[in-house]
Amino acid sequence: MRKSWILLPAVFSVALLSGCYSFKGISIEPDVNTYYVGNFKNNAVNSPPVLPQTAAEALREKLRTETRLKQSNTAPDIEFKGTIVDFRVTSEAPKPGESTAINRLTIVTAIEYINNKYEKKGWKNNFSFFYDFPSNQSLSSVQDDAVTSILDQMMEDIFNKAFTDW
Repeated sequence: MRKSWILLPAVFSVALLSGCYSFKGISIEPDVNTYYVGNFKNNAVNSPPVLPQTAAEALREKLRTETRLKQSNTAPDIEFKGTIVDFRVTSEAPKPGESTAINRLTIVTAIEYINNKYEKKGWKNNFSFFYDFPSNQSLSSVQDDAVTSILDQMMEDIFNKAFTDW
């Protein structure tokens, strides 16, 4: 009789965990196994020509390293489609004498998440993030670091929206 009490918590734990895949707070249904990230489109006037490819690859890398999902070009369970909507630099911190101390690079993407297994979980959403840099530096001198920083945060936001239901 005592042995059955020892097994009961283990059986209960397995039953609870078998409902979905969970890692780092994410939740993926057990029958969702494949993903596809299409090449991003570029609708931003001033963005670097490689930005759509860089953004799509950042999302692929996020999925590849932080989920159990496998990439598939044919009949994937989930799909991501993206468009670079805006790439702009604005002046943010005015200084006396009509100049600014800080410039801000902002990137905006439009993402469509398609869940081919659970259609109601699909969505379309804009994501944006920014990078501030001193106005005495040119965009070209900080652009690589700025784009990497922005895309890191943006991919985290997209990932969370897709897999944590926030």
